[in-house]
Amino acid sequence: MSTAAKASFYLVRTTIGQERSVAMIAEDRIKRANIPIKSIAVIEGMRGYIIVETDRPDVIDKAFYGIKHVRGVVAKKVSFSEIENFLVPRPSIEGIDVGDIVEIVAGPLKGLRGTITRVDKSKEEVTLELHETSYPLPITVHGDYVKVVEKAKKVS
Repeated sequence: MSTAAKASFYLVRTTIGQERSVAMIAEDRIKRANIPIKSIAVIEGMRGYIIVETDRPDVIDKAFYGIKHVRGVVAKKVSFSEIENFLVPRPSIEGIDVGDIVEIVAGPLKGLRGTITRVDKSKEEVTLELHETSYPLPITVHGDYVKVVEKAKKVS
């Protein structure tokens, strides 16, 4: 059995917003004391939790004991499939459909609104027609630069 198969993931509860500082303190302690923890992960979507990878769960307490913002260790193993959806980045255009009304949130056209006319998932770009112009002006922008203001109405 390989060590990758034996390694398990555990959660450490922290004060929300203090995940990075707790992880940095623990990382320093792990390096100095040579504690057998393979990795520590702070994931943006998991507020108040740090993921710890180790094949010896008894050492987690040693690494995190006494750190100010630690609220506890979740004793149960967490499977990789449970945390995988937090690790895989979502495309920036996920949830944007043709007909949605969006607002441009960055760049020189910031603040302008428009209706989505085309979504290019491979390039993560959307084409929209601006509302504030006197004639239809289609522009193409990256999906990171728009936010959905109003979803398209479904016709049934």
